[in-house]
Amino acid sequence: MGELVNQEKLKKIACGIRELPYETLVQIIKELSTEEIEILSGLVGYPVFIRLCMGELAHVIPLLQDGAAAIIVDCDGNILLQKRADRNQWGLPGGCQEAGESFDEVIIREVKEETNLEIKKEHLQFICPVSGKTRKNSYSNGDIVYNNTMLYYVDQYSGKLQWDKESKEMRFFSMTDLPENQNDLDLIDAYKRWIKK
Repeated sequence: MGELVNQEKLKKIACGIRELPYETLVQIIKELSTEEIEILSGLVGYPVFIRLCMGELAHVIPLLQDGAAAIIVDCDGNILLQKRADRNQWGLPGGCQEAGESFDEVIIREVKEETNLEIKKEHLQFICPVSGKTRKNSYSNGDIVYNNTMLYYVDQYSGKLQWDKESKEMRFFSMTDLPENQNDLDLIDAYKRWIKK
C-alpha cells in the first residue's frame, strides 16, 4: 500500500515540477529515496528532470544524452522518417534513455510512443553507436546537447502507423529519394555503411 501512496505522491510532484521554485525542488528531492528519484525522473523525463535540477545553469552547460534510434524498414526497403514538430526536420524515430532502461527498452518504448508501432526485442538488430560532434543539437529553449545514440534496424513490427505531438508527419522513403531537410544524416550514413557489409 505504501508503494501506491508513493507513486501517487510522485505523480503529483511530476505534474507541477516545472512551476516549482528551485529551492523547493531541491528540498523535495533531498527528502526522496534514490528509488523515488529514479521514478520521478522517469515520470518527468530524465533529460528534463536533470535540467530542472541544474537551476540557472540548465541552458548554459551542454548535456550528454544517451538514447536510441531505429531504422524501421517496410517490405519494399523504404525507411520510416518523422518530420519533427520542434525542428521541422525529418529524422528517425527514437529518443532518450530513462534511468534504469536498457537501450533495447528505450527503442521499443520510443517507437511505440512516436509511431504507434510495436516492435519486439528479438526483431531488433544492433547497427552501431553513433556519437561525437555530428550528434550535437541545440533546441529553441536554449538547451545544447550531445546525443549518444544506439542505432537499431528493424523490419518486423505490428500496429497502425500514427504519430503524437512530437511529429508533424511520418512517411516511408526510398533510400534513393530521401528528403533534404534531415536531422539524422549521420545515423542514415551509419545505416548505409552497415548494409554494405
